[in-house]
Amino acid sequence: MSNAATDLNTRALAAQILVQVLPLNRQNLHPRSLSDLLPAVAEKDKDQGLLQELCFGVCRWYTRLDKVATPFIRQPFKSRDADLHALLLLGLYQMLYLRVPDHAAISETVEACRQLNKPWAVKVLNGMLRQAQRNKSNLENTLPDNLAISTAHPKWLVDALTSAWPAQAEKILQANNEPGPMCLRVNRLHGSRDAYLARLNEKQIKARAGEFADSAVYLQQPVDVLELPGFSEGHVSVQDEAAQLSALLLAPQPGDRILDACAAPGGKTGHILELQPALSELVALDVDNTRLQRVQENLTRLQLRATLVHSDLQQYNAGAGLFDRILLDAPCSATGVIRRHPDIKWLRKRADIRQLAETQLRLLNVAFNLLKPGGSLLYATCSALPQENNRVVQLFLAHEPLAHEIKIDADWGQDAGIGRQLFANEKAHDGFYYAHLMREAQGH
Repeated sequence: MSNAATDLNTRALAAQILVQVLPLNRQNLHPRSLSDLLPAVAEKDKDQGLLQELCFGVCRWYTRLDKVATPFIRQPFKSRDADLHALLLLGLYQMLYLRVPDHAAISETVEACRQLNKPWAVKVLNGMLRQAQRNKSNLENTLPDNLAISTAHPKWLVDALTSAWPAQAEKILQANNEPGPMCLRVNRLHGSRDAYLARLNEKQIKARAGEFADSAVYLQQPVDVLELPGFSEGHVSVQDEAAQLSALLLAPQPGDRILDACAAPGGKTGHILELQPALSELVALDVDNTRLQRVQENLTRLQLRATLVHSDLQQYNAGAGLFDRILLDAPCSATGVIRRHPDIKWLRKRADIRQLAETQLRLLNVAFNLLKPGGSLLYATCSALPQENNRVVQLFLAHEPLAHEIKIDADWGQDAGIGRQLFANEKAHDGFYYAHLMREAQGH
């Protein structure tokens, strides 16, 4: 990149990010996530909100946009020109999905082409976008009528969800394309949820109570966290309502020794400590040391303490003894939180699911062996796929005679045979799965 990032307009920056995320460049064998790429670039762009909207939007609607673009591409883009392909999609996204006037969308996107040192392509890109503008009313009318295109998901994922949840699949796919609401967790150590709702009302921030988690609050519109009353003092945190169910199901008791086995970034760690300040110890373990630092930052803001351990669970030495309760929020496909991370659609592959399921089963076995007799383990994922959820737990139970399921009696989600499954709800929680297990008291 010959220009400094600060010299590039928002569309050029977005194109540079998207070529590292989307399957636009056959030579990009290791795509990266928006959460990896956006923060550093956003710092250099004066219009961070638009940059995020463009990147999220093109990832969200990539399949449809690419189909719309096809008639205007006379020759396939070469790998080294994947950024031009990204610019074409960015231009189309602005015209079809944003309130940016067409002339501004086209001129700014074409200017980005110049800034990316491809002056030879300016006329070509301008011509494609002008042609699209002239045909704007019909652009999406000729697209194939199938769920993969209409909901802009990869076909393997549509097939997997349709097979697993035939009655709910279409609704799940549609919800994935609606940005999730901002949800807060009220720290009950500093007052009730009703009291916090009153504080928000005083600040003229419209909000409502969550339905299933007793600390959950939904904002009508997202706000900067520093605008939230008491945020800096730890009175409230940002956490989805489905994730808040973790600590409630774990039900920590005074004197318990608890392991949060995949703790980063620390939302669930903080919630457990808020619910039960009288634990003997909470060990927050994570394999990623950088993300573990975020756990510490969150705990510092909440004025809470835990024992932080940088380790792979499989190498963890529980020398200080076994645990009364363990939360295993296992690494997963994150197909339940696509609406918050639309790039997941393109970063995940069909083959990943089997590999993840093998890892999840391995971690479940390791975690269960860290439980005291009579102790309980909560297995959680933010996946909507049974291969990572009830099937993993079913396999585990079939081979572990000391393990028994504790039925979750709840009015949220649905019975998954073993455990309960939540799906992303357009106006409420993310997609999540929970299974609660107990170790026989007699066993060692």
